Amino acid sequence: MRSRIGVMGRVSRDFQVFAKPAGAFCNLDCHYCYYKDKSSLYPGTARMPDSLLEEYIVQHLAAADGPEAGFSWHGGEPTTLGLGFYRKAVELQRKHKPSGWVVRNGIQTNGALLDDEWGRFLSAEGFSVGLSLDGPAELHDPYRVDRGGRPTHRQAMRGYDVLRRHGVHPDIVCVVHSLNVRHPLTVYRFFREIGCRYLVFLPAVEPGSPYMPSAEDFGAFLCKIFDEWIARDTGRIMIQTFDEAARPALGLDHSLCVFRETCGQIPVLEHNGDLFPCDHYVDREHRLGNILETPLAELLDSPAQRAFGDAKRDALPRYCRECEVLAMCRGGCPKYRFIRTPDGEEGLNYLCAGLKRFFLHSRAPLARWVSRQQPRAVPTLSRPAAAGRNDPCPCGSGRKYKKCCAAGQ
Repeated sequence: MRSRIGVMGRVSRDFQVFAKPAGAFCNLDCHYCYYKDKSSLYPGTARMPDSLLEEYIVQHLAAADGPEAGFSWHGGEPTTLGLGFYRKAVELQRKHKPSGWVVRNGIQTNGALLDDEWGRFLSAEGFSVGLSLDGPAELHDPYRVDRGGRPTHRQAMRGYDVLRRHGVHPDIVCVVHSLNVRHPLTVYRFFREIGCRYLVFLPAVEPGSPYMPSAEDFGAFLCKIFDEWIARDTGRIMIQTFDEAARPALGLDHSLCVFRETCGQIPVLEHNGDLFPCDHYVDREHRLGNILETPLAELLDSPAQRAFGDAKRDALPRYCRECEVLAMCRGGCPKYRFIRTPDGEEGLNYLCAGLKRFFLHSRAPLARWVSRQQPRAVPTLSRPAAAGRNDPCPCGSGRKYKKCCAAGQ
């Protein structure tokens, strides 16, 4: 297949596209979900057609710098499209990838639709899998319900068991909300008991939401878990925020977008080909264009996308620029900057107080850990498996290991 929009160049920087082939559609109705209202942008059924799927794969491969390319499938709930869609995607990737290249896939799922056929496919094709799970049933079920209002913990755990049975160790994405934030060790010990290897804590921050944790509670949540984790679980469980907190002491740039100086390297591709700078900014104002009209590489390198990413740095209030933990935080996600600084300037991150508490609390223990490392040691706190330089980085950034945690070696 030749692209309908002509010759495409490579992007001048690393990127990771969150492709949403089912748009915002989901089989669940989680109370705190920030993406479900995006369905109002696209009335009707959301499904990426095969022709667009192929066009996207062609353009993504052309934009990547090789010899690897990574595809990330998100939603909504991407498994609602059925296994056939992803079999087709893998077939098209094999058809179009340059000789000698390796193509990798990741998928984020609530796990409810996973069965053994899914498990065999994901394992055989080497998919990395993110599984949404908010802790034990009593902390997961109140807010993560299906479209009939019924609890979903049992389905999520069934999906987790399917993955483990087929040799897939999923990354657990735990949304931290107003309920589970008050039970940090219950949450953490549950994940340890089920054999979690990689854990992401994602705060449910949305202005006015009753499910939003307070900044103070979120900071206490991280500190409580950090103390238990660093005492007994480094090397066994990788927790994304903790690894990020260690990176400045190791002389490394952050790999997670919310803590990087600038952002804009993780755009969203909607089911119809529209591209947006970030999945927190999927709205008409921030639409960059459509890959059927403008090449993906051109959109990723566009002045609008560059300006979006640079604004994260340039719009920092003075309170942040003078903060002692600036190198660790970088002001956090721009979407969360909706409160005022103590001196009244706009643009402070809602989670500022909690993040600052955690970074100050963890700084000395992390510095001691760094001082104990051998020269040229692998610079992550809890790297669970070996990785080649061209493999995806075990820290979960979506970047190649050589361009992420190995960059300082």
